[in-house]
Amino acid sequence: MEIIQIWKTASAGIATGKAFFYKPVSLKASAGLIGCDQTGAELDRYRRAEEKVKKEISVLAENSEIFQVHLDLVEDPALQDSIVKKIIEEHKNAELALEETSAEIQETFQSIDDDFFRERAVDIKDVCRRIMLALKGLEEDSLAGIRGKTVLFADQLTPSDTANMDLQSVTGFVTRTGGENSHVAIMARGMNLPALVGVGSAMDEVKAGDDVIVDALDGRIVISPDEETIRKYSRREKEYRQRLEMLKQTNDLPPETADGFRVRLYANAGNLEDIKKATAEGAEGIGLLRSEFLYMESDHLPTEEEQFVAYKCAAELCGGEVIIRTLDIGGDKALPYFQMETEENPFLGWRAIRILLEQRDIFRTQLLAILRASAFGKISIMYPMIISVGELEEANAVLSECKAELTRRGIAFDPDIKTGIMVETPAAVLCADDLAHYADFFSIGTNDLTQYMLAVDRGNKKTAQLYDSFHPAVIRSIRSVIEAGHRHGIPVGMCGEFAGNADAVPLLLGFGLDEFSMSPSRIPEIRYLIRASRRDEAQSFSERVCRCVSPKEVRRLLKERK
Repeated sequence: MEIIQIWKTASAGIATGKAFFYKPVSLKASAGLIGCDQTGAELDRYRRAEEKVKKEISVLAENSEIFQVHLDLVEDPALQDSIVKKIIEEHKNAELALEETSAEIQETFQSIDDDFFRERAVDIKDVCRRIMLALKGLEEDSLAGIRGKTVLFADQLTPSDTANMDLQSVTGFVTRTGGENSHVAIMARGMNLPALVGVGSAMDEVKAGDDVIVDALDGRIVISPDEETIRKYSRREKEYRQRLEMLKQTNDLPPETADGFRVRLYANAGNLEDIKKATAEGAEGIGLLRSEFLYMESDHLPTEEEQFVAYKCAAELCGGEVIIRTLDIGGDKALPYFQMETEENPFLGWRAIRILLEQRDIFRTQLLAILRASAFGKISIMYPMIISVGELEEANAVLSECKAELTRRGIAFDPDIKTGIMVETPAAVLCADDLAHYADFFSIGTNDLTQYMLAVDRGNKKTAQLYDSFHPAVIRSIRSVIEAGHRHGIPVGMCGEFAGNADAVPLLLGFGLDEFSMSPSRIPEIRYLIRASRRDEAQSFSERVCRCVSPKEVRRLLKERK
């Protein structure tokens, strides 16, 4: 028996079965040029293939909105224009034009150091593969034909692959690449299909036909388990399902401790689909709407009208408060159509609010759209990467100009819209008392705060083990920000991964955090833990934790408390 520790769980649960390695047939374009008199017919051939694919995807979109994104990609002008140009002007056949365009777009997305862009590359690959199959008159290898209890292993899976799985046979899957917020991961969670993603070379330890257990609770793969291990995991799976049923019983109850301390339970969202998932999980609002999705899914800077429609839809879908973070790009996270220089230290460079304060037209367009949407629901604005009072004053001055413009245009908006900041740098932590005079709320971004506080690049394999939100410096910073906010009468939330960490709940309750915002899938468990806690006990415990001198000591206390 061999146990491999993975950690990267995309969809929780336990799966058992025989290992099956899936490798889709490679589709290569037959390199060929066509004559000038053939371009019209070739374009017609491409259009027929495109229409066939649109019909296929439309059927899938009826059951999964992820495929609506694919439908939009088929019709995307960037894809269309490139293919048409290659056929008409460069005299390439449809297959070659499609293959080259697909590779170019994927390369652009893959070159951006951001999971969202990289996952969009998978979507492009999926859509273009469908069109290539249609051009060649072929059908996709179906996963529906797998028989017997099977755990699927693949370098990469697409949404189409996932939709084709026979859930009577496929008990779970593992991929070499991929992220926890990819469309495939989202689909797996919706299908209650245990999944591990991004396992890298660990997958090489598994051989086809091996008996395996995928532990997508603790992030492990067990190869050739013995009888005792099989029995142990059978019990764990039963206990897990019983726990899920128990969590469901608190879905409609308020997130309030046993001694009456009420908090807000919000969700983080990267697009409109996430908002639907959040409301289904019982989120009271959206604590972080990453507005980048509008820019990433477009081949141009989105207009005021395009953004207004999206933000209005977000407010209407949610029903509660929606906190929209203004555009947070820069350095390692660029837009294909927005020119940026390569920087030595991108995380310390031109990004987020620094870009917006320099590129005022982009900032004003976004603020005008958000303000207009505020007439249709409770919307708040959050500025990322604020490090000084000067930046906050400057951002609010631009907002005031936008309010004045809408007033002149006779367009309704919420004149009392709240504005807050992401607290994600040591500077913001140390200046929290000053910043609180100019902000309506704080939201602690623990992902970047941990990175900056510890001077650790979380993407660097040599230092990744040092990245730890339970480090005393991070924990004390969180407490300091909450205390500063409360001294000045403003609420403090948290939208980093730490807010959805079960071990962090007693700490954050003890510090008096007002709002927990997390991945939608974490809401049921965090709600249950909040309701099972007492604020007075959490306060006493958090004081002890703040006296710890190492992450190891913090974890020891957490373990003792369980």
